[in-house]
Amino acid sequence: MPAQTNLEPVLTAAQINVLMESVFPQLNENSAAYEAIEVFPGGCIVRLNAGERHLRPGGTVSGPALFTLADIGGFVCALSHAGPDALSVTTNLNINFVRKAEAGPIDGHCRILKLGKSLMVFDIDIVAGPDGHTIAHATGTYSIPPKRS
Repeated sequence: MPAQTNLEPVLTAAQINVLMESVFPQLNENSAAYEAIEVFPGGCIVRLNAGERHLRPGGTVSGPALFTLADIGGFVCALSHAGPDALSVTTNLNINFVRKAEAGPIDGHCRILKLGKSLMVFDIDIVAGPDGHTIAHATGTYSIPPKRS
């Protein structure tokens, strides 16, 4: 299923990263763990630069770290396509873990399935490793605040 490609982003990945650093500084706590890589019509690519703090015993990237990446993907799509109102919030997020991932770059390929006036529905394919295998897949919904005059 293709993304809702008739959408035009209103912010670039670089602008999103600056905005997230100012409104959500605790996300990275002086690191570049989570970042927007690319924004395009109907979606985005986000990255987790998974390091030691993201690992659970056995050297596997933890579920909470991957869940956060999925949520950040939805947040970046909401901010970049509905506007820079940081009060957009997650109303639902479901994730399926498919394979384990080791430390290193993990990318989330996010697409907007529907962007309405008050809700945005998205999915995200989370990939890692030299072969770019899917390690998790999530679907979610973001609540978009009403436009203020």
